[in-house]
Amino acid sequence: MVFRFSAMGDVAMTVPVIQALLNAYREVEIVMVSRPFFAPLFKDLPRVKFIGTDLNRDYKGLTGLYRLFRFLNREKAGAIADLHDVLRTKILDLFFQFTGYKVAVIEKGRAEKKALTRTKHKIFRPLQTTHQRYADVFERLGYPVDLKRFIPLRPAVSKSVELFISPVKDNKIIGIAPFAAHAGKQYPLEKIKDVIRLLLEKDEEVAVFLFGGGSREKALLDELEALNRNRIVNVAGVFPFEEELQLISRLRVMLSMDSANGHLAALYGVPVVTIWGVTHPYAGFVPFNQPAGNQILPDLKKFPQLPVSIYGSKTFPGFEAIWDTITPETVAEIVMNFINHKEKT
Repeated sequence: MVFRFSAMGDVAMTVPVIQALLNAYREVEIVMVSRPFFAPLFKDLPRVKFIGTDLNRDYKGLTGLYRLFRFLNREKAGAIADLHDVLRTKILDLFFQFTGYKVAVIEKGRAEKKALTRTKHKIFRPLQTTHQRYADVFERLGYPVDLKRFIPLRPAVSKSVELFISPVKDNKIIGIAPFAAHAGKQYPLEKIKDVIRLLLEKDEEVAVFLFGGGSREKALLDELEALNRNRIVNVAGVFPFEEELQLISRLRVMLSMDSANGHLAALYGVPVVTIWGVTHPYAGFVPFNQPAGNQILPDLKKFPQLPVSIYGSKTFPGFEAIWDTITPETVAEIVMNFINHKEKT
């Protein structure tokens, strides 16, 4: 039984690890416990039972968690893998441990992440990836995982998605997800506009699909779509999540911030070009199997204090200047490499 409730990118990063585990151990079955919305992420994995759990609505407080424990205990799992390690999963872990279950918990490396992001006495080195941290949990339960066993997912596409993408010649679809949870890792929209203009100029067959969520993001994406309604499509809210994943799986390349959409695209073997701001790939959140050349960073010589945050919530006065060291021309050139060459990384 596996616990990982949020956020979307973190949950998406469990998928390659769980699939690699299942590929290596044909006798293993997984009970995945997460937020109900994330169920489509696991739909194409064999031997996975998904239990959607809304902790905020249905299992509040200590008594709610005990009710959840009693419900989950009916599954008679062989062991518990806590890939979240927050207060509520710690309490669930204790209930299971008291009942005799073997429990393994993720080691998040908080101390080394703090050393990576502090200003003074910074220890600037690549840390273990989150994917490997997840894999280590299963190893402690007796199931070493070779992440090379992951095979990119290839979901069947619904008729509505197939019709949606069919007008694009040679499937030259570039996905762009320009938003992030924090300003410290979101490339300015004005620069995104320049990137889009350059992409459309470089190949007249290219189409750009825009990804986001929520009314505010949708409104901003509508403005981007207005730049060229024939070749720019705002897909926010067009499909339910399962079909949006199908659409992502058919992209030629995804341009993303350090955010969830990059992790989603990576599940399907789609090359992901990621723009980083106050965060850094060394923290371990690079989309799965994406090479260093796909990671676009600010000029660290001009801003040696970077990174200053693991999740992007912490910035510094004048941090906006970091974006001036990442030109739209550079971004467009790297993205177009995957249009000019069909091979996926």
